[in-house]
Amino acid sequence: MLDCLKNINWKKTGIFAAGVAFGTAGIKVLSSKDAKKVYSNCTAAVLRAKDCVMKTVETVQENAEDIYAEAKSINEERELAEEAAQFDDVFEDDFEDSEEVTLDEE
Repeated sequence: MLDCLKNINWKKTGIFAAGVAFGTAGIKVLSSKDAKKVYSNCTAAVLRAKDCVMKTVETVQENAEDIYAEAKSINEERELAEEAAQFDDVFEDDFEDSEEVTLDEE
């Protein structure tokens, strides 16, 4: 029977026993009222931080929407100006052609 005890690695067994003891003590500490207060305070701080971040995100989204709307407006104005310029070019060409015709008739 003593031969069986000689084959046991006592260092590993001691480390395992210490781990079990510290784990049990850790569970007791983590489930105490003081630890629960700390958890509650940390959770409350995280929720406050979340609210602050969400407000910042809303502001950024609103600004991005404003910028997008302004950019669309600028592009629409530019497109209208290009169409008007193109129409003016066509109108001037037609006007010049009609002047040539009237000058030839005289």
